[in-house]
Amino acid sequence: MNSSHRDRAYKLALIAIMAATLEGGKLALASIPGVEIVTLLCAVYGYVFGICGIIATYIFVGLETLIWGVNTWVISYIIHWGCVAFVFMLLGKFKIRNRLIATATAVILTTTFGVLTSLIDTGLLTGFWNNFWKRFAIMYVRGTNFYIVQIICNLLLFLIVFKPLVKLFDKILPYKFRNLKF
Repeated sequence: MNSSHRDRAYKLALIAIMAATLEGGKLALASIPGVEIVTLLCAVYGYVFGICGIIATYIFVGLETLIWGVNTWVISYIIHWGCVAFVFMLLGKFKIRNRLIATATAVILTTTFGVLTSLIDTGLLTGFWNNFWKRFAIMYVRGTNFYIVQIICNLLLFLIVFKPLVKLFDKILPYKFRNLKF
C-alpha cells in the first residue's frame, strides 16, 4: 500500500472514530437531561481536524437520524452541530488558543441551540403564521431548565477540558493529519 492510500485510509478511520465518539458520548449521557458532550467534541474535532471534523459531525447527525428517525430536530442538528464544528475550525485556523474565547464561543453557540430548536419546532409544528412569536416564547420557556443545564455544562467543560484535549490531539497526531484534506 503506497503512502497516499495509507494516508487516505488513516483519514477515513479517523473520521469514523470521531463520528463514533460523538454518538457514543451522546448516548452515554442521554439519561441526564441537558448534560452533553457533543458540543465539546464537535468543537475539538473542528478545531484540530478542520474539514474532517465537520465531516465526522455530519456523519454523527446521519447516525442520529438512523437511530431516532426524522423529525424537526434533524434540521436543528444539521444547522447547529455543523456550525459548532465550522466556527471552531475557524478558531483553529486562526490559531486562537485563548480558553476564555473558546468558552465564550461555546456558550454563545449553546445558547443559540435553544433558540434555534424552538424557532424550528414552533414554525414547523404549528406554522409561521398567527401568533408565531407568542407560541415561540411558550416553546422556548418550556425548555429553559434544559437550556440552562446545557449552558452550564458546556461552560464548565470548555473551561476545564477543551484546551487539554486540543493539546492532547496536537501531541499524539502527526502534523500532516491536522486539517486533513482528501
